[in-house]
Amino acid sequence: MWRTLGRAYLRLSGWRIEGTFPTDPKYVIIVAPHTSNWDFMLGVAVVFALELRASWLGKHALFKVPFKGFLRWMGGIPVDRSASHGVVGECVRAFEAAPALMLALAPEGTRKGVSQWKSGFYLIAVKAGVPIMPVGFDYRDHVVRLKPLFKPSGDLALDLPLIQAMFSDVHGLRERPA
Repeated sequence: MWRTLGRAYLRLSGWRIEGTFPTDPKYVIIVAPHTSNWDFMLGVAVVFALELRASWLGKHALFKVPFKGFLRWMGGIPVDRSASHGVVGECVRAFEAAPALMLALAPEGTRKGVSQWKSGFYLIAVKAGVPIMPVGFDYRDHVVRLKPLFKPSGDLALDLPLIQAMFSDVHGLRERPA
């Protein structure tokens, strides 16, 4: 039923998926640019349509009754962004403990425009020894762009511009100044 709903949402809203998910059992998925609440609905539709089992980090304020149970069932992990709580370490331990794990998050950390991405996604990938999969929600062309896996070198200053360049063909719902 969920697969049918996800595929129907994508079809009726005119979205298509370009690329494929890797066969690697573990990786960090980064979705950018994150410019709208609609990004979540689109992500859910993709997960349902492709029958993926992905975990994702979300603002803790979303995880309230009556949505808390459903969001957790969908793989949601609440994060309180007001202070550091060892989220990177918890995610690394989750990767170490699981035989397979896809962890999705928005590297910007917010829907508002930011001058630089947060480094948590990169630190998780490096410390867990897993690749990063860039995914772009291109609202201009209505395409979910699944990019090839990126293997981080451990040098954030070197790798971040390369990762961000993978999103040069992706247009968020709300364009931001460069």
